[in-house]
Amino acid sequence: MEKSVAMVAQNEQWIPGGVVSLNRKVDPNLCFTRGRGSRVWDVDGNEYIDYQGAFSAIFLGHNDPEVNEAVAASLRDERVLMGAGPTDREGELAELICGRVPGVEKLQITNTGSEATYHALRVARAHTGRDDIIIIQGGYNGWHNDVAANVISDLKAVGPRVSPGEYPFDAISAGIPVTHQRHVHIVNFNDLESIRYVAARHPVACVILEPILQNIGVVKPNPGYLQGLRALADELGFLLIFDEVKTGFRHAFGGYQSLCGVMPDLCTFGKAVANGYPIGIIGGRRAYMDYFVHPEKARRVLIAGTYNAHPVPVAAAIATVRKLLSPEHAVYEHLEKLGRELEAGLNSVLARCGRPFHVARQGSALCVYFMDHAPVDFHDLAQHNDAAFDRAWRIALIQRGIYQFPLPSKQASLSFAHTSEDVTRTLETVADVLAS
Repeated sequence: MEKSVAMVAQNEQWIPGGVVSLNRKVDPNLCFTRGRGSRVWDVDGNEYIDYQGAFSAIFLGHNDPEVNEAVAASLRDERVLMGAGPTDREGELAELICGRVPGVEKLQITNTGSEATYHALRVARAHTGRDDIIIIQGGYNGWHNDVAANVISDLKAVGPRVSPGEYPFDAISAGIPVTHQRHVHIVNFNDLESIRYVAARHPVACVILEPILQNIGVVKPNPGYLQGLRALADELGFLLIFDEVKTGFRHAFGGYQSLCGVMPDLCTFGKAVANGYPIGIIGGRRAYMDYFVHPEKARRVLIAGTYNAHPVPVAAAIATVRKLLSPEHAVYEHLEKLGRELEAGLNSVLARCGRPFHVARQGSALCVYFMDHAPVDFHDLAQHNDAAFDRAWRIALIQRGIYQFPLPSKQASLSFAHTSEDVTRTLETVADVLAS
């Protein structure tokens, strides 16, 4: 990794931290130069089976040929970004998604998932006339002021689990005004009582959450939790927003909402929808999406962006979506089969490691926790997962050519390009790491 270290040092002359997105700065801080299918190569020439996949964005595999050809065709056709009127393919993408995702009657296209969640909160506040929001401890909904808090907190900063209750705003960024923080309330996942507690004391516009917490691995909702959120939203008059930037299109074309049977008022997507090209989507019920064109100016929500629906990522998204819908490719069936193989193999190999573990999986997303049960919320995870061992085994796997993000409790993601042979090699490497 000598060249990676040198590249970061060189970059630091011009880029603070040497990396343009500082959540990428980890140890070991490798610089990856190319990828194909399930494999990536770093600047030193080392090859890895990739389970990071750009924080799960690479759903079909690196440089999927059909997606790349769609992008190349867009360039050959000289498709243009004018900043006036619609682009000629944004409607095509919208039509492919609307109606196939249960909670999406209309949508808007952004450049990132963070932009999509930002707009969703604005719509919720415009509709309800309320300012406060509820987010989930351990969840990640973007980088903006409302949600840049309580992602992976020191328990000293947020205190013990409280039910009912509210957790302190543990900002992950400086520059967020205290007056702004007072409108944000953080509770734990799988805790309906705390939602009701906060909503009874504050003018809550919405609850925004990942329906599965995939920022801290794969933490699933308890039976009835999402249904209970839907009922509370209807009873108390706030909007329910599913942040499906990670779960959407990865677990099912209709998003996790199509699997759990709970329809949010608004939902956001990104990552897998364009196989890693930069795009975000906010969608929802017609009544809420139409706030972007509300006849009363005072209630109209602004959505703007020169690069929204840029021809290149839209071309990538259309190609990705068509491949996901194709019976010939059977993307979801292939990934479910691989996910089962990897889960079963990990359970078999880890049973010999002599320490507690739990393999959590939803489709193509997995996480190994070194604790004796599936975590139900952030506090449960922080108190019981053996983080030191978790990090050590991740680094040992990286050294042997299996790349997972080297932070405890981070999700591993399969892509459509992964094979049974990849799974077999991965399991052999895991066995080698545990033996050593």
